[in-house]
Amino acid sequence: MGVFKKFMEVVLATKNKGKIKEIRNLLRDMDITVQTLLDFPSIPEIDEKGRDYKENARIKAEMVASFTGKIALSDDSGLEVYALNGKPGKDSARFISKDTGDDERNRALLKLLEDVPQNERGARFCCVLAIVKPKGDIYFYEGYCEGLISEDLRGKRGFGYDPIFMVPKYNQTFAEMDTSLKNKISHRGIALKKAKEILALLKER
Repeated sequence: MGVFKKFMEVVLATKNKGKIKEIRNLLRDMDITVQTLLDFPSIPEIDEKGRDYKENARIKAEMVASFTGKIALSDDSGLEVYALNGKPGKDSARFISKDTGDDERNRALLKLLEDVPQNERGARFCCVLAIVKPKGDIYFYEGYCEGLISEDLRGKRGFGYDPIFMVPKYNQTFAEMDTSLKNKISHRGIALKKAKEILALLKER
């Protein structure tokens, strides 16, 4: 008699194709069907006006879990540049404007730092994940990665601020790194490694 394997669906509370690809890759070993907001076009626009990453992650996950009746996983993340007093932070995806492309956004940030020496260009990527069950249980996980803002765009991989976020230990930006290395050390990779423990438990319930 074969072993019955439980089926599990998770809905990612995002339409960001770069984020979707990265999270699916990080969860590929869990035998979970990963859906996204692209699979539910009738979900209303989510107003991300929380006070911080955690509140934004909660708002997104709760709305998606309620609307779909499925476990929702949301990610709110941002780039905090110390020379800019932590900006763009939780507004990273809306820096300049929500319709600004990645390349323009990166160049605008580099322009703000053009007179800042390399040793003063410290920054960190932050990620807060929220996992919400349709009945209301909620779990939070955090991940951080320290680095520097490069002086120009480097690399073709990744998305968002990856071409300008450099990890000194490897002398590479996220956009230059092999995917497996980035997933191991990135803010999102660290948070998801923690979150996979509760996903495994939920899968068996």
